[in-house]
Parts: sequence; structure tokens; C-alpha cells
Amino acid sequence: MGRVNDQVQALLARSHELGADPATTNYAGGNTSAKGVETDPVTGDPVELLWVKGSGGDLGTLTERGLAVLRLDRLRALVDVYPGVDREDEMVAAFDYCLHGKGGAAPSIDTAMHGLVDAAHVDHLHPDAGIALAAAADGEALTKEVFGDRVLWVPWRRPGFQLGLDIAAIARENPQAIGVILGGHGITAWGATSAQCQERSREIIRRATEYLAARGRPDPFGAKLHDPLPAAERRARAAALAPLLRGLASTDRPQVGHFTDSDVVLDFLAHAEHPRLAALGTSCPDHFLRTKVKPLVLDLPPTAPPAEVAARLRELHEAYREDYRAYYERNAAPDSPPMRGADPAIVLVPGVGMFSYGKDKQTARVAGEFYVNAINVMRGAESVSTYAPIDEAEKFRIEYWALEEAKLQRMPAPKPLATRVALVTGAGSGIGKAIALRLAAEGACVVVADVNADAATAVADELGPDTAVAVVADVTDEDAVTAAVDEACLAFGGVDLVVNNAGLSISKPLLETTTRDWDLQHGVMARGSFLVAKAAAKAMVEQGMGGDIVYIASKNAVFAGPNNVAYGAAKADQAHQVRLLAAELGEHGIRVNGVNPDGVVRGSGIFAGGWGAQRAAVYGVPEQELGAFYAQRTLLKREVLPEHVANAVFALTAGELSHTTGAHIPVDAGVAAAFLR
Repeated sequence: MGRVNDQVQALLARSHELGADPATTNYAGGNTSAKGVETDPVTGDPVELLWVKGSGGDLGTLTERGLAVLRLDRLRALVDVYPGVDREDEMVAAFDYCLHGKGGAAPSIDTAMHGLVDAAHVDHLHPDAGIALAAAADGEALTKEVFGDRVLWVPWRRPGFQLGLDIAAIARENPQAIGVILGGHGITAWGATSAQCQERSREIIRRATEYLAARGRPDPFGAKLHDPLPAAERRARAAALAPLLRGLASTDRPQVGHFTDSDVVLDFLAHAEHPRLAALGTSCPDHFLRTKVKPLVLDLPPTAPPAEVAARLRELHEAYREDYRAYYERNAAPDSPPMRGADPAIVLVPGVGMFSYGKDKQTARVAGEFYVNAINVMRGAESVSTYAPIDEAEKFRIEYWALEEAKLQRMPAPKPLATRVALVTGAGSGIGKAIALRLAAEGACVVVADVNADAATAVADELGPDTAVAVVADVTDEDAVTAAVDEACLAFGGVDLVVNNAGLSISKPLLETTTRDWDLQHGVMARGSFLVAKAAAKAMVEQGMGGDIVYIASKNAVFAGPNNVAYGAAKADQAHQVRLLAAELGEHGIRVNGVNPDGVVRGSGIFAGGWGAQRAAVYGVPEQELGAFYAQRTLLKREVLPEHVANAVFALTAGELSHTTGAHIPVDAGVAAAFLR
């Protein structure tokens, strides 16, 4: 065994390489380990240690902090106190007594597999080709045909201490073996060095892949029924369906959505066997924990009329819920955790694609990625045999495993805006950017809409791809607004929270204000807010989940200042839209409120664009002192910043003001003349 640091670094490098390819192992799936000797800081004696990927970690992004560190002598001593397979779950708690020092990450259920196999390095992975053999009806015979006695078969067993004992025994009794195929599950490989272990994992995957390619029949999914819809039509249909489907998938609890129309998905749904295979569900435990026991599958052709599709999806959703409740009742024991919800995590629409759902964007996206893995597994198994996943009772044992329930209970409480999808206009700078950043920090997914593509992209990039998307949108253009809402639906499943922030300002006396000035300001703020609210409300009503629309109006909506007729009138229009829409949309659970800022100079895109110089000239102060001037005329004598406006938006939408609609919140540090009456 090499130096400790070398062993750990080699383990991390190997993990990153193996975790980089979703066909090798899926996100947060599989685990890797290394053994080495370190000096015990208490006794000064050498101690043999195991470093293994901890519970919930991801191979592709694994760091040293994500490794559990255990003493091998204590871990292997657990064999002598093992109470048997009926009580093997107790061994997970025993792992805590084997930790070395601070122990690192929490040990996973697969720790025994890594510690009990007598090899310095062990990989456990979920490659598509390996699971295809593992989930084939004659997987054991196929394994022998492909690998001879170099890779051996392990019948399905739930992950745990007994599986670790089984694999260790096979490795000990078969010195020629480099690994095993785990029935219904995946692969495990081992080696004397990190490089050898990785190469053996690669060998198993490569030989399985080559076998499926050489021996597999070309039509494993049966006859082709139809072609996918053309790309533009497909995405338009997906955007139209997304709010309905998200609302259905959120019957028990709100979900974020993700849409996939990859070739793998479309090909699967285009062929005759997809209903049969989908009904069988996935096999690998990592797959069905993410995708649920099986998906909801639309049984209409791609050309079916939208109204017929919507009606059928509602029927299928109710049937799915009844079927899932029956599945739970058939398999639940007196001590099983309560049913966690009966809505699908995966919805398949032939000709269009796949919709996946989760508690956040990453979870929804990863669920879809896992189902793509499952499709690849089905293709491989059907090409050389018959797809035969583990049975329903075993799936239930894992889905409602007490250890899985404990893991869920350890999850941190969700942030206030978790599962909310926000569309913020004018979000590339100033107040809009501050609002986008605050909503994202509080757990929302954010569509960053702005007429400036570079500015929108910069904000979205700052937030990250599982939190935000950038959309170029001129809010005066109805088609552009519709496209922005469609993009929200495609990216996150729908929209729940809209902030009408886009605006511009021109300060001129009445006689100098042109019709172009008037039309420009009313086009962006009055017309633009109307168009955005209309498009978003359509999606919100379809979702049936309520929602929030917030207008960033202005103190000038209620206070008459000089040289400001076009801006003030447009803001007054916005302010009354709040009242009108609050009265109209309340029956749908959609709340409409406004925020009236004033004097937001620092960080403001409007003031930087010339408005600051114009207003400074009106008040006879230097432009650089305009913020201080505004602050001194307020009751609180405080300058208002974009972040203060963002705070008000958060307060209106985070749930504490759940019974407030039609209100305007001043964020002006106190301007008595603008008090609402």
C-alpha cells in the first residue's frame, strides 16, 4: 500500500474519470474506495484505513471531504457480530463506531462491500451496459458467455452488509476474477492499484458494450409507430403541455420540472414496445429511487388534438395515483414509512419527449438523466434477451427503506422559495438583477429576462444552470413575451412568480415630451407589464398552483413630480393594473401586488442611462450627489438601494403575506407626499 496522500489523490482522480460519463455511472450513483496505512496519532502505531465515497456524494465532483474514513480492523470485526440478513440494516449505525478521527462523510450502505473485499481498490458502478446484462432475464448465462470466469454473477440482493459478504466471498474464492455483475443492479470491480481497478471497471463495461453491439438485434423496441414531431412543433407542444403536467405532478407537493427531447427518448417513444417496457419500471435501485416505480405514459399519437391530450393526461394522472396507492398498500408493512406522494416523477409523451420532476431543478434534471439510463438498459437487455427488472416487492423495500427514510429526514429544511419558478423582467441590471439574485438565494429558479442579451446571460451565469436561464425579451413584443414564458415552462416546468420590473425613464417638461417619448415609456411599462402578466397568468391558471405577480411601480405612480408626465403616467398605469388584476385573478389563487421605490440611484440601470443627470438638473444638484439628495428629503434620511426593493419582493412572495393582494409597498425611506390613501 502506498503513501496515504497518494492513495487518496489516486482515488479522487479515478472517481472523477469514472463519474464524468453518465453511461458509466449516474449522478450521485456508485462508489469507489481505497485502502492504505496511516500512523495513528494517539498510539503512534500504523493503522489500516478505508477511504470510501460517503453517502449522497457524486463521483464526478468528489472531494476529500466527501470521503468516509474508517478503520479496517474495526469494520472487518463487524463480521463477528453480524446478526444476519434480517437485521442487516443495524450494521449501518455500527459503521459510525469504525470511523477514524473525525471520520469525514457519513458512510453509505455500500461501505461493507468496499471494506470486506480483500483488495486495495474497489469500484461499484451503474453502467448502462452492465445493468443491461444484470436486468436481462438470463443475465447469469449472459455473464458467463461474455466474461467466462473473469467476471462472475451475483443474484439480486438489496444493498447492505450481506451483499458485501457475498462479494467478498466470491473475490476470495475466485482469485482469477476481476469483478462481478450484480443481478438487477450494476457492477463491482477490484484491483491492487487504483489504475488496475479503474482498468478492470472499464474492461467490464467495454466488453459488455461490445457484446450488446455485436449480438444485439437492431429493433429491440419493436416496430416503429411514428416519427417525432418536427423540432419547432415539438418544443411548442412541450411548452403548452408543461404547465398542465407540472400542476398534475404537484398534486401532493410542489415540484420543479425539466424537459428532455433527446434522440434516445424520442426513439424509445416512437416504437411499439415502449408501453410494455415502461410499465415494467426501472431496475437499478439508484434509478427507481429517482424516477419512481414507473412513469406515466401518454397513450395518444403525437398528432392528437391538444384538448384531447390534456383531457387524457388528467385521466391518466388520476389512474396513476390510484395505481401507486394500490402498489403502496400491497407492499407496505406495519412499520413502513407513510406514503410519500402518488404523483409521477417521469411523464412520457410520444413524439414530444420526457418531463421529469423533483424538489428542485437539479433533482428534476437528474431524474430525467436516470430515465435515459433506464432506456439504454432496456434497449440492451431486450436486444439480447428479455428485460426483467427486479420485482415490485423488492422495489418497494428499497423505495420505503427505513434507511432511505432516515436519509430524507436528515435533509435540510427547504428555503422559503424552494420549488418556485420566477420570471423577472429587466433582470440584467439594477433593481431587476438584485431581485433575481435575492429570489435565487431564497431557493427559487429564475428566468432572467432582459432586452440586453449579454446582461441577462451574465446574471444567469452568476446564478448557475440549475438555478437560472437567460432569456432575451423585449416586453413590448407580444411574441417575445410569449416565448419568454414558454422558455420558463421548458426550463423549469412552468412559472409561479412574475416580477414586472422592465422600465426606462425620460425626464422632460410637458411641452418637450414627444409622442415617441410617451409611446416608448408606456410601451415598456404599461403595455409590457400587461403582456407579461397576461402570458404568465395563462400558464399559472393552467398549472392550478396559484402564483404571484409583482409590479415594480414607483413613488411617481401616486406623487406628482415636475417634468415627469410620461414616466409618471406609465407608472400610474402599472399601479392600477395591480388593483385590476388582483380583483380578477384572485379566484385562481394568484396574488398581485406592487412595490413603489423611489430614489434608487446606486446600481440602477435607469439612472445610469441618463435619467440621473436629468433629475439632478431638475433639482439643481450634482449627479453624483443625487442619491444623498433623495435620502435627505425622506423621513428616514436613508438612501434606497436595489437590494431594498428586492427585500420587498421577497416579503410579498415568501408566504408570510399569503393573504395580501392588491397592495402597494412603498420602498422610499418615507416620502410623506407619496403615502397611500
